[in-house]
Amino acid sequence: MTDRKDELAANLARVEDRIAAACAAAGRGRDEVTLIVVTKTYPADDVRILSGLGVRHVAENRDQDAAPKAAECADLSLTWHFVGQLQTNKVRSVVGYADFVQSVDRSRLVASLSKEAVRAGREIGCLIQVAFDAGDSGRGERGGVAPGGVAELAELIARSEGLRLGGLMTVAPLTGEYAGRERAAFERLMDLSTDLRRTHPAANMVSAGMSADLEHAVAAGATHVRVGSAVLGVRPRLG
Repeated sequence: MTDRKDELAANLARVEDRIAAACAAAGRGRDEVTLIVVTKTYPADDVRILSGLGVRHVAENRDQDAAPKAAECADLSLTWHFVGQLQTNKVRSVVGYADFVQSVDRSRLVASLSKEAVRAGREIGCLIQVAFDAGDSGRGERGGVAPGGVAELAELIARSEGLRLGGLMTVAPLTGEYAGRERAAFERLMDLSTDLRRTHPAANMVSAGMSADLEHAVAAGATHVRVGSAVLGVRPRLG
């Protein structure tokens, strides 16, 4: 356990240095960017170590992994973010532990989140996932709503009981006009955030950037970066 703690501490320090350098280069304060450590596939023991190292925000993308892990770590002062594609049949479980759902991308999901949040007596922060690779279907390969659908979805969240409109999230697209242009995609997300905040001033979260491209996200103005492998390492495939 000591070896793992040393490994995570060293990785976390390197990521912190990267974020601090990116903030300095962008003329931003380090306190303007929140690190969310994505702990998917890693055990609750790692979450506990990270908490001891000062991490306060963790993220998961699969409810079947997240629910037991969150329960095991319920004694820790952590903010849990759900960042994966969310099916409505998993909403009740996710609402039980997640403080934020960053992958809201359709009206049916909003309705389900609202219903379960009210039932649980909780308020869930919602980020709209924006897909810059959205085609004719209006959704991206990895979920998300096309930029043109943001305003309508934002209004729906804002008037839904039990939900709070937090802001926007994106994943750098692998196809379409922004493929390989992470900085441009993140800058476009910031433009959409500016538009959103004209009608919803409190929706000021902008979640973008991961292990490989967090510098681009910080330069563009992201308020939250989601980092997994750079902190936890690359887990070998099973089998």
